[in-house]
Amino acid sequence: MEQKGATAKSIKSLKDALNRCQELGMRVSRQRRFILELLWSQQEHLSAKEIYEHLSKQGKEIGHTSVYQNLEALSNQGIIECIDRHEGRLYGNVSDEHSHVNIIDTNKIINVEVELPPELIEEIETKTGVKVTNYRIDFYGYSNQN
Repeated sequence: MEQKGATAKSIKSLKDALNRCQELGMRVSRQRRFILELLWSQQEHLSAKEIYEHLSKQGKEIGHTSVYQNLEALSNQGIIECIDRHEGRLYGNVSDEHSHVNIIDTNKIINVEVELPPELIEEIETKTGVKVTNYRIDFYGYSNQN
């Protein structure tokens, strides 16, 4: 997982995300607020197209280009999470360090908190000579739906 600067506070809520925008001098436009509100309410990773479609269904006026530009700006600043997949990028809210369960047949991603046993971390550090400060595990599988 990407390491944030020592002074950066973690983003755990929509309010934290909006505050981070202001701290970074990013304008919190109506469109940017729509995107952040959606990502925090959905609690799942969405493509830019899905974000556009959700906002359109809610009657929020925002163009395709504006969605893409805002997603890039927000993810580049670490305010939202961007995951590159072979079929495109998915965006989600940033929460505490987490791992991902990638559901292959539905293209969904679920955030999960996984804590590795300390002895496994120590073994990895010994084998690599690297002090592990954080980690993310990606799990892959199929949904249990028949």
